[in-house]
Amino acid sequence: MHFDLHKTDSSTKARAGVLHTDHGTIETPIFMPVGTAGTVKGVHQHELQQDVKAQIILGNTYHLYLRPGTEVLEGAGGLHRFIGWDRPILTDSGGYQVYSLSSSNKITEEGVKFQSHLDGSYHFFTPEKAIDIQRSIGGDIIMAFDECTPYPCDYRYAKNSMHMTHRWLKRCMDHFKATEPKYGYEQALFPIVQGSTYKDLRQESAEMIASFDAVGNAIGGLSVGEPDVDMYEMTDLVCSILPKEKPRYLMGVGTPINILESIALGVDMMDCVMPSRNARHGLLFTSEGTINIKNEKWAKDFSPLDENGTAYVDKVYTKAYLRHLIKTKEYLGIQIATIHNLAFYLELVREARERILNGTFGPWKNEMVQKLGRRL
Repeated sequence: MHFDLHKTDSSTKARAGVLHTDHGTIETPIFMPVGTAGTVKGVHQHELQQDVKAQIILGNTYHLYLRPGTEVLEGAGGLHRFIGWDRPILTDSGGYQVYSLSSSNKITEEGVKFQSHLDGSYHFFTPEKAIDIQRSIGGDIIMAFDECTPYPCDYRYAKNSMHMTHRWLKRCMDHFKATEPKYGYEQALFPIVQGSTYKDLRQESAEMIASFDAVGNAIGGLSVGEPDVDMYEMTDLVCSILPKEKPRYLMGVGTPINILESIALGVDMMDCVMPSRNARHGLLFTSEGTINIKNEKWAKDFSPLDENGTAYVDKVYTKAYLRHLIKTKEYLGIQIATIHNLAFYLELVREARERILNGTFGPWKNEMVQKLGRRL
């Protein structure tokens, strides 16, 4: 696995490159749809490829560990074969669940004890076990085990947590090097920068993570409730430290505006549940702004979902029809809305890439941010 950086924008820090994996190439900047439990909710894998044009999707270690379990995944030959997806997959480590399940976990130096949200059973994740599970899942890119601190976060807690994440990273790296992929293709381990919204901690963490010389690096612990200005400040700082020749993955981000602003700061990869989750509530992202399709104003609007949309659903279905489906709680409505939103995100990063390559990214980004902030 390796990364080729093709061009950096002259007016911003935006980058265009290609990440090469054994399951295919990924053109960056890229947005990665989240397939928590082996599925991007409401979308067939064929639609992800043909309509959404996803180049890589995510799987969630915590959820896949609980269901269907590593025995089933290994029996299937890994997650790719289990779900019928022949393109790259990235898996998280379960560290975010440490954050989101904070009321039912106990964190120690050895690892994290937590309670299953399914049946209340207790489980214990260590850095080594997180690597073993991700070996069984078979993601092309796997993540180091970390603790995602909440926002706001006390400085002392953030510092102690960051140092523990660094110690866990050493254990992850050692165990990763001591084990082999299970399905005949290469896996790459990305470490994760932490440090909450404290500049000195972010700088220390970024320098530590860079010293491991991994194939790529991730920025975690952001988009957890902090103001956007803080997220951008921390991202900018970290990107100035992480090596230029390695891909940078900003975890859990974000809105279309967040996507563009993060690309402008030098981020190459992003993921978020927002496009699929918002679709299930009737919120559509379009090239002219955000639509709440449940509103009465769309009841007799027979125009396409997005005049500039490139997906099949944008060309065939109208706002009035989608509103009818969502209001009557028809499953097809959620499916159409999800495909639309994901396709919009992927088209957004594709155009960002083209603009970086032809030297027009900065002005285009500023114009798009104004449009994308509107509620239609």
